[in-house]
Amino acid sequence: MAYPTVSAPYGLKPVNLIGGQVFAGATRLMEIASGYATSIFYGDLVKRITSGTIELDNGTTTATPCGVFLGVSFTNSNGQVQQQQFYPASQSIKSGTQIFAVVADDPDTLFQVVSCSATTTVAGMGIAAIGSNIALIQNAGSTTTGNSKVAIDEGTQTTTNTLPIRIIDVVRETATGADTFVEFIVKINATMHQYNNSTGI
Repeated sequence: MAYPTVSAPYGLKPVNLIGGQVFAGATRLMEIASGYATSIFYGDLVKRITSGTIELDNGTTTATPCGVFLGVSFTNSNGQVQQQQFYPASQSIKSGTQIFAVVADDPDTLFQVVSCSATTTVAGMGIAAIGSNIALIQNAGSTTTGNSKVAIDEGTQTTTNTLPIRIIDVVRETATGADTFVEFIVKINATMHQYNNSTGI
């Protein structure tokens, strides 16, 4: 049987919730500071900071996100309302307005993600990876598609409880062998999600 080819990572894509519950698109609007100088792409991890706004969480082994970025809305300096797949760095907005990101912040959300061995090189893992914690690879997103290129880091799967991602399942539809999978279902590790962090920010 021929399987669809996965040629590159695309960030974290919400698919459902723990226990098979449907992901109904529930999100939270979170503010990005005016002029924030880093682009954020659909599928990137974000975190709250002490100002109450959010920023890109570019951690690999120590990310502490509050959720995954799914788009942005703002009014530019010309007064035009923009609803975009990604936040362009250093965005200038109309005075008196805010930049609002759409974030999937439920700690029970499950995401589909690609496994890579280095930057954007797709690499498979076996079913034994299920249940492991794993690090992230932080690649710059695409300004053409607006999508993230974040991946999980094949070869770093282990029991370390401070790694940011927990592997929940494999995606069998894109298997490249009897026990080789390049897409996985994951969640933000409970100990690393900001909502579960007892120390706060």
